[in-house]
Amino acid sequence: MTRILVLTALESELNIERAVDGVEVVVGGIGKINAAVATTAAILAARPTLVVNYGTCGTITKRLSGLIEISHVIQRDMMAMPLAPRGVTPLCEDQSILTSGHGFAVCGTGDSFVTSSDPWLTLNKIDVVDMELFAIAHVCKRFSVPWRSFKYVTDSADDLAHEQWTANCSGGEEVFWDVLNGIIIGCR
Repeated sequence: MTRILVLTALESELNIERAVDGVEVVVGGIGKINAAVATTAAILAARPTLVVNYGTCGTITKRLSGLIEISHVIQRDMMAMPLAPRGVTPLCEDQSILTSGHGFAVCGTGDSFVTSSDPWLTLNKIDVVDMELFAIAHVCKRFSVPWRSFKYVTDSADDLAHEQWTANCSGGEEVFWDVLNGIIIGCR
């Protein structure tokens, strides 16, 4: 039986009461530490066959809008130079870019809300930014659980991002549940 674990940071992003049988929704909180703790605890408790992250994001690639699926994720705020390049955890053999095997967009995760231009993001072909996905994907990799991630573009990662995020935070919920239902049907 397929057991899907949906991880989201905030209840304001996703109405957890819409989950169907076989789907458990966990609200983990904002940021990489909260996401790592929530993902680890949920995987150990639920033993899912798939972890799906749903959340909001800011766009760096301005042509992106709506709900997008993430193919790769990197830590945009791992800055331990000169021990390792930005985005790479120093003295660690873990992969610095994690791949879902689905989607097309590249997400840069960090413990900051992006409100201004960062040339590194553009140089490294980061499409969107969030605050949890790398931690979720990393824990999934450690526990050998496949993951997928869907992000709803709420803002343009600029000086108006906080206002845009507040206004658009729950905008992707309906389309996410439709996509998740398609995944569930495909897993049967």
